[in-house]
Amino acid sequence: MFLSSYENKLDKKGRVSVPASYRSYLSNLGYNGVICYPSFNNQSIEAWSQDRIEKISNTIDSLNPFEEKRDYFATSILSESVNLQFDSEGRISLTSKLLRHAKIKNSMLFVGQGKTFQIWEPAIFEKFRANARKKANINRASLKWELQLNK
Repeated sequence: MFLSSYENKLDKKGRVSVPASYRSYLSNLGYNGVICYPSFNNQSIEAWSQDRIEKISNTIDSLNPFEEKRDYFATSILSESVNLQFDSEGRISLTSKLLRHAKIKNSMLFVGQGKTFQIWEPAIFEKFRANARKKANINRASLKWELQLNK
């Protein structure tokens, strides 16, 4: 899984090193890269494995081809997605469009989200994190799981 947060900087050629644990997880899934697109939920870059983006594509394809919302999702996610392969040192080159969307200039924060991760400008993420923590605390009772009892 993608867990924890890691801060890295763009190098002089516009590349950034993806955290080793994230690369290892993707490698174990059989991938040498990640699919990125500008989040439409917040000011970050969404990063997904190939199989996750295929699931969302299949979900979009299951919608009526003549419904507007199918085009909205395909345009907002699939047409803006970029397949970024790791170089020999585990770096990717984020596009200027992705960097502009997330307002990243030099430093960025890789934020684990379980099956996906996000890339944020650190100060923007800190504001989001503080708000998310407050909302999670308010809504914590809605996060439930079933206990498995051994009989």
